[in-house]
Amino acid sequence: MIVISNPTPIENEINLIHQLFKEGLQLFHVRKPDFSTAEIKAFLSEIKSDYRQNLVLHSHHQLASAFGIHRIHFTEKKRNETPEESFKKWKGNRFTLTTSVHSMTDFEELSNVYDYAFFGPVFESISKPNYISNIDFEKELKQRNNNKTALIAVGGITSERIKTALKYGFEDVALLGTIWNSNNPIENFKLCQQTALSY
Repeated sequence: MIVISNPTPIENEINLIHQLFKEGLQLFHVRKPDFSTAEIKAFLSEIKSDYRQNLVLHSHHQLASAFGIHRIHFTEKKRNETPEESFKKWKGNRFTLTTSVHSMTDFEELSNVYDYAFFGPVFESISKPNYISNIDFEKELKQRNNNKTALIAVGGITSERIKTALKYGFEDVALLGTIWNSNNPIENFKLCQQTALSY
């Protein structure tokens, strides 16, 4: 199970992150696009060192090693701007790389340096109202040939929709709005986790 951070700060955020890990969260994507280097440093410093190996850093990649983080994410834009040699260098230094795609064509063209890729929005987004894709994911995923990179569903993922996403052919799901736009983020996470495990 993957959770993506809220892009902006929220109340009691670090405590909630620690609770998610205690409930069995495997991977937490730190996505704070507007954070400065100092703000990201402060944010990472508050997360217990025991959990940092489970963090995936979306920006300020140069800070990863100092915080014991070995997983970094490249947005679609950043991936397209970065030379392939740079990815190979990260891999050579034993980093796990992930990325995002918005079409099956882009996914099929990914090199084998990526462990998994986010693809969506699969359903209407919870955190971005009216953000919806016109892709027929069930049809698209049947044409998949790239099996080196796992495919992760993002966008509008709730406990009710997890099984649908997995039936489409996604290996896993990533949660954002269903956690951070909820009055009971921990209970929502536990419900999603139980649904995924029962599939």
